[in-house]
Amino acid sequence: MSASSTTPRPMAWRYCGNQVKLWRARAGVSREDLAREAGYSVESLRSMEAGRRRPSRHLLDVADELCGAKGILAAGEEFLKPEKYPDFAEDYMRYEAEAVILSNYQNQLIPGLLQTEETARALMNSYLPRMDDETVEERVAARLERQSLLKTPTKSFCFLIGEAALRHPMGSPEAQQRQLRHLLTAGEPRHITIQVVPARNAHPGLDGPFVLLETTDHIRLGNEEGQTTGLLYSDPSKVSVLTQRHEMILRQALAPEASARYIGKLAEGQ
Repeated sequence: MSASSTTPRPMAWRYCGNQVKLWRARAGVSREDLAREAGYSVESLRSMEAGRRRPSRHLLDVADELCGAKGILAAGEEFLKPEKYPDFAEDYMRYEAEAVILSNYQNQLIPGLLQTEETARALMNSYLPRMDDETVEERVAARLERQSLLKTPTKSFCFLIGEAALRHPMGSPEAQQRQLRHLLTAGEPRHITIQVVPARNAHPGLDGPFVLLETTDHIRLGNEEGQTTGLLYSDPSKVSVLTQRHEMILRQALAPEASARYIGKLAEGQ
């Protein structure tokens, strides 16, 4: 099992954009006229009509009125709602929800399941290419929604977090303190373990983050995520490699109690 993607533009973008173009041509409305009426540049409108950019609800409403589409174009907005997750992450999210054991290693970022809303929003706002406000809100809400998984005591969570991730502020000093205190609270339940990996020795986790999952059917999966791609696999040999790496990183991690003390000191500015 494997999955990767170069994040192609959704078909709905291309279809709705093309409908705007067809209705515009049918009504004898130039691209310049529609762009001016909607308050967009001609190039922005061209991108939306070609499906390279998501047609906005505002554009559909203006085009519907200007081209006499009688609600047909405006109705397309229902199919343009932002996706909760990037295309390449959808398979992983499904298995994450089903997993009974989740072992997550992150060397640069706080794991998504442990992020505060402030941290999640800061990361979404820094994403390139820039996401529109609606997509940012949808992605932030989806990330927070995922965190309900942590409330299931029959699941087991192990988070190994690199020291660099804890020290890298994602916003104001106050927001960073709230994030660190949130980690302390999140790690209190007995089915959740959070351990700090100090930045003092070389280890196999320096190559990048990964997640190990095990389902109720004892299917073991590995997931690696990069800048624009994700790789989810069940090949035993590959999963074994990640398992060995996880064990080696775990040996260098602070114990849960020592990790909580370490995070607490960081939260206090020590």
